[in-house]
Amino acid sequence: MDDFESLLQPLLQRDTRYTREAYHFVREALDHTHRLLIRRGEKVPRHVSGQELLDGIRDYALEQFGPMTLTVLEEWGIHCCEDFGHIVFNLVEQRILAKTDNDTLEDFKGGYTFEEAFRKPFLPQTQRGTATSITDEA
Repeated sequence: MDDFESLLQPLLQRDTRYTREAYHFVREALDHTHRLLIRRGEKVPRHVSGQELLDGIRDYALEQFGPMTLTVLEEWGIHCCEDFGHIVFNLVEQRILAKTDNDTLEDFKGGYTFEEAFRKPFLPQTQRGTATSITDEA
């Protein structure tokens, strides 16, 4: 993790939108996403798509922070799925993560609303509707 930290320092100075914790979280959420894929019987390691990563991020955030997820993400400067994309592409630019020629920031636009993903699971059942989470599918 020391290598990650040293590679992260110039990135944090160049782009001040997101905190150090946000970058650590996305890196940990990528590992979590790989574990979810393994549980589903997929061969890992393999490239993870933007949507797969968003699903893993949602699951990991809810597991780690529960009803405080929105508060934590906002504290880190993350307000929408596109912010996760910016973090990922900052990590790619710093050569911490890799991407394919098909990966774009667009992959992260409109993935889900934070209200639906992070607040709705904690509303009373009568207010939730029929939304399902990634853990329902796993």
